[in-house]
Amino acid sequence: MPGCFENLDLSLNRIELARQRAAAGSGYIDLTSSNPTHQGLFFPLEVLRDAAETYWTARRYDPDPRGNLAARQAIAAFYAGRTPPLDLPDEAIFITASTSEAYSLLFTLLADPGDNILAPNVTYPLFEYLAEVHRLELRFYDLDEQRGWQIDGPSLLTQADTRTRAVLIVSPHNPTGAIIQAALPELSGLGAPLICDEVFAPFTYSVPATPPIAALHPDLPVFTLNGISKMFALPDLKLGWIALSPLAQVAYADRLELLNDTFLGANSLTQTMLPALFTQGAGFVKHIAAQVRANLDLALERCAACPALELHAPDGGYYLFPAVRGWDDEEELALYLLEHGILAHPGYFYGDVPGSHLMLSALTEPARFAVGLNRLCMILNK
Repeated sequence: MPGCFENLDLSLNRIELARQRAAAGSGYIDLTSSNPTHQGLFFPLEVLRDAAETYWTARRYDPDPRGNLAARQAIAAFYAGRTPPLDLPDEAIFITASTSEAYSLLFTLLADPGDNILAPNVTYPLFEYLAEVHRLELRFYDLDEQRGWQIDGPSLLTQADTRTRAVLIVSPHNPTGAIIQAALPELSGLGAPLICDEVFAPFTYSVPATPPIAALHPDLPVFTLNGISKMFALPDLKLGWIALSPLAQVAYADRLELLNDTFLGANSLTQTMLPALFTQGAGFVKHIAAQVRANLDLALERCAACPALELHAPDGGYYLFPAVRGWDDEEELALYLLEHGILAHPGYFYGDVPGSHLMLSALTEPARFAVGLNRLCMILNK
């Protein structure tokens, strides 16, 4: 039997080779980074120290297959404060080491090798690798660019069959920024469990809030994924969670508890720190959101004066996914930009996207972002 990734080409692509050459030469402005620690965004140190001290002064290893109770209560309180509120008991929360681990647990829980899971045709490439690991088929439904990258309902139904086990939804979406604002009849008609990635939920832009999908679809089993990597700019502390809607609790909680107990991937230190992150980190989250919002404001202003770029205000998230006029080959476009000192991801990094697009990160440090936008527009307007 072939091994996982046996046929995967692991050689460096042309864009990475060009990036390395640029880095060794005159350098470039990186407009793609989603790593907050590379952009000067650090959670308040004194809060982290005090929260960690709580663990070290009363250190005791008492693992719970659903996670530390106080941490789960803090997560449940977070959902109760969403718009609209999502009322979940603490036993509906399962703490994991990351959202990636959460996906892996749910793929194991819901599907067998040969089954399929539906995913957006434009998305972060993590799903493809996880599906390969679990020997699952990933089937792609369309996002409609003309409707702000919202889910195309008929496409969703076309992709489903008797071996469809779940639908993946990302809201706010990575990288288009689309936020689902209302229930989708096709999802209800399909009836499959929903796996909803809401790691960018605090970052809204052109809409007032990110409604929890579980609140929009109480008629379905919904698994909501989130964590501290994006919300609190703490990718290095490694903590995520799965929140189960009432129907998901009834059908799947016991088996998910067994799976999570098998790995116990989440570390006790970060779990103990989590309540303090929620209670004392709100101001920092607002600071990140304000920086992202200011960068998005600037991008929309600059792109409006750049005929080569077609950019519409995203609902939320902290990425931009503008269409690029005058280019048919996204790889050649990305290489051309690198030659002129700009690193931007081509749209095909995120799936089979019609037309030409670039991915830009509004998490970028503001001064660097402004210089990079100016240079990008100058290059494309030549």
